[in-house]
Amino acid sequence: MDVSPQALWESMGFMARAVFFVLLFCSIYMVTVTIERLIVYRKARKTSVLFAVEAAQRLRENNPDAVIELAKKYRHSHLAKVTSAGLFEFTHSDKESALSDDDVIAASRRAIDRTVLVTTAELKRGIGGLATIATTAPFIGLFGTVVGIINAFHGMALSGSGGIGAVSAGIAEALVMTAFGLLVAIPAVWMFNTFTNKIERFSMEMSNASSELIDFFIKKHAAERE
Repeated sequence: MDVSPQALWESMGFMARAVFFVLLFCSIYMVTVTIERLIVYRKARKTSVLFAVEAAQRLRENNPDAVIELAKKYRHSHLAKVTSAGLFEFTHSDKESALSDDDVIAASRRAIDRTVLVTTAELKRGIGGLATIATTAPFIGLFGTVVGIINAFHGMALSGSGGIGAVSAGIAEALVMTAFGLLVAIPAVWMFNTFTNKIERFSMEMSNASSELIDFFIKKHAAERE
């Protein structure tokens, strides 16, 4: 019995081919998301380092407006988004005489929190799909395995014998589906865990930046009252 890839494909039924195309789609999606997220995270890391250095210098010069303009240059930086949102709210709320210092700082904190949530959601885009593929691809492959075994028994019934030639194509088909499912699921698990760790690191950086920014607001109002 010929068990070459072409022969296996020709022996596959509709259901087995459907399973194959589902796994193929999952693998393409996984590769696409992986490449796109790697590019996004690399830009976020690189631009955030540059932004942090330049923004710190401008804040030491007590020039928040310059930091807001600087953030437009580093639009891929998660730190730039958080910092500019907080500074923008602070500078505009501070000009309203009806607001107390505590109200201005509270409004700035809420603006920062909103931006952190939005930015985190953007960083997580596509990651849920990797988790879904990681958990379901082995079961899709297992379903293909069951279909292959059914075909093997069907071939045995048609031939009227239990020789290896009667079931080899079905068994090969079943093993290929199992292997394909694992081949898709294992990299998806790796990349999901890797990206989750990166997002946690980015979240920690945004949290630290938020805390430092609130401290800057408090010190600025304290200095103005003296």
